[in-house]
Amino acid sequence: MSQKASIRHYVELHFIILLFGFTAILGKLISISAIELVAYRMSLAALGIAAILVFQRKTFGVPLKYLWRILLVGLIVAAHWVFFFEAAKVSNVSVTLGVMASGTLFVSILEPLIEKRKIWWVEVLIGIVIMIGLYILTQFAFEYIRGIIYALISSFLAALFGVFNRQLTQKFDSLTISFYEMIAGFLGILLYFVIQNISITPPNQLASLDYIWIPILAFLCTAYAFVGIVRLMKNISAYTVSLTINLEPVYGIIIAFFIFGESERMDLGFYIGTLVLLLAVFVYPILKRRYKPDV
Repeated sequence: MSQKASIRHYVELHFIILLFGFTAILGKLISISAIELVAYRMSLAALGIAAILVFQRKTFGVPLKYLWRILLVGLIVAAHWVFFFEAAKVSNVSVTLGVMASGTLFVSILEPLIEKRKIWWVEVLIGIVIMIGLYILTQFAFEYIRGIIYALISSFLAALFGVFNRQLTQKFDSLTISFYEMIAGFLGILLYFVIQNISITPPNQLASLDYIWIPILAFLCTAYAFVGIVRLMKNISAYTVSLTINLEPVYGIIIAFFIFGESERMDLGFYIGTLVLLLAVFVYPILKRRYKPDV
């Protein structure tokens, strides 16, 4: 760390994690379809990130041989968000965020394959625990099976773009990468609408509250939250940040209960399964730090 972290830094970190958890709630509150929502989110977020790049006098330049990889990752991000918001719409926020905690399982599988390294015993152990948690969770939330499947697909895609993004951010500024990813995802969705001959809801036909929720999602929960995390890592260790991010489903589930009430209440078994998932996710970075493999 280049500077000492203060209480203000930790408060802002938890506020940003709360915003991450709030995204699924916004997916329920916003009236348009999941894919339209993602189109609006990515287009507005691209504008917000572009403004930050200009303000910070950072470059938009990326070598062409890497640009196609960044654009491909942007399409993966778009697909991840579409399935994420669709999961929230067809089930509820608790199910969506609970299942999304399985991302560590997919990372433990994808990282060795993509980075061509040996599978680590801790990753196998954590993966088994996560599968047990998922099994328990699904037994008590089977009525939301569509939402569970969509959330699992979203979780896999999140792990996939996370692994690819880590490789890209070692070469280029993370803000520049995110700008092109937002552009790629937005254009990819527009192309899908053209091919399928689907019309996107124009801005002047949005529900009145969507004019509040969509900018909050795009500018506060996406552009600001991303830039804030990057900035805070100058003061707070990456380990602490990654550990704190695991609180996202906890914050989201609690807030969703207060907003949506009984529709978010689940059987005790669901919360036991979610707790198993969260414990595995919390323990993983601790074991990784203590028993880091020499690979």
